[in-house]
Formats: sequence, C-alpha cells, structure tokens
Amino acid sequence: MPLDTVFIHALHVETIIGVHAYEQNAPRPLLFDLELGTDIREAAASDRIRDAIDYSAVSDAIIRLASERRFQLLETLAETVARMIFERFPVATLRMTIGKPGAVDAAKTVGVRIDRRREDYAACGVR
Repeated sequence: MPLDTVFIHALHVETIIGVHAYEQNAPRPLLFDLELGTDIREAAASDRIRDAIDYSAVSDAIIRLASERRFQLLETLAETVARMIFERFPVATLRMTIGKPGAVDAAKTVGVRIDRRREDYAACGVR
C-alpha cells in the first residue's frame, strides 16, 4: 500500500501541563506537528472529505483532548493523543512532535517526538 502524508504543522494548543506547581496555575501554549501516514488515492478519486483524513477534525480532537484533561508530562499527552488518533481516524502511521515553548529559558522550545504505527495499538480498529 502506498503511504502518503497528511500533515498538520504548528497546531497551537493551550493547556495546563507540567510537573511544577507554577505550571498548574494557568494554561500554556504547546505546538503540535503531525505527519499522518495514509493512502490518499480513494480521496483523490472521489474528491470527498469522507474518504480523506479530515485535518480539521484531527486538530479539533487534539485541542479538545488537551483542554479537557490535565497532564504532567508531554510523554503522557503524546501517547494519549496517538492512541486517540488511531482509534478515530484511518491512519497507518503517525509522527508527532509536541513543543513546549518557554519551558527552558535558554531554548526556543523543548518537547517530545514519537513515531507510532497502527500495529502498536492492537485494540484500535480499522475503518
């Protein structure tokens, strides 16, 4: 199966995240970069959103998840978002970076990057 990429870069999400007490008082920005591996041929042939990865729906789901829950670690947030994406969307692979600007004074941003495949989540169904 060909593997194409649908991407979302610099998705701005405001959420409360962090291990320090001062981080638990107010939302802070996170930046998400996602590369969603999929076969786009069906969507290209039909020209219908129902046959495509709806990047607006993916973005909305991430924003909603991050705003409704609190996490201490980016690692936990990343794994939770990855599982949600594989459960809700017909994605074969995911590369996701979450940046936390301002977390380290001397760095523009810090964060985590994960690479996952659908097979990593045996409980996820396939659409």
